[in-house]
Amino acid sequence: MDIPFEPVVFGVKLNVHLMLEYAAFFIGFRYYIYLRKDSLDTISSSNRLSIIIGAVFGAFLGSRIVGFLENPLAISFTPEYLIQIISAKTIMGGLFGGLLGVEIAKKIIKEKKSSGDLFTYPIILGIIIGRIGCFLAGINEFTYGKETTSFLGLDLGDGLFRYPIALFEVVFLILLWIVLKRFQQRLDLESGLLFKCFMIFYFLFRFLVEFLKPNTFLIFGLSSIQYLCILCLLYYQKTIRKILYAN
Repeated sequence: MDIPFEPVVFGVKLNVHLMLEYAAFFIGFRYYIYLRKDSLDTISSSNRLSIIIGAVFGAFLGSRIVGFLENPLAISFTPEYLIQIISAKTIMGGLFGGLLGVEIAKKIIKEKKSSGDLFTYPIILGIIIGRIGCFLAGINEFTYGKETTSFLGLDLGDGLFRYPIALFEVVFLILLWIVLKRFQQRLDLESGLLFKCFMIFYFLFRFLVEFLKPNTFLIFGLSSIQYLCILCLLYYQKTIRKILYAN
């Protein structure tokens, strides 16, 4: 199989990455509906809907803003300027923007209960599906790594052996899913802790793996994604201290 993987069906070249991106949203949401049906959700249906709307709008804005900040120098003041901004997106901005959107929505509707746990596994599943699409897109999607001579290197479409960052992320998320599931089964977790643990470990992973990407826009040696990771970890500093100093 060649990468980028662009099969032609009935004379039409399929955008597998885009197809899997849509599949990630659809399957992830269906999985959320399935989990909610079999769980004791303490949040009312109307409030849960408001929270989802807040998450969607926050994720959309956050993904676009951070996607633009990944390489703002590449955006020029041309007629295509607005299209480039709209097209720029990143899951990291989507997650953190969604988190802020949820918190704002909960403030408006005066909802005090934690709402993230039900979203945890559907989000992980959606990211896994999306990252498979990123891997199959090769160098057409900026989820590839720097050149390497190690056994981990793969030709992602430009004839160079690079770190397959998207595959690293898929493996990490599968392992994180297993760990969180066992953690949840063995301990009586307080509401909201499962989602917080996911965010902490995922953003920590992304902070580290960014060093393997050929980023061109850096501030003091760090990318905009890494600064977002630091911001998220600071946001969860109380939870991090609780985890580190738990008896």
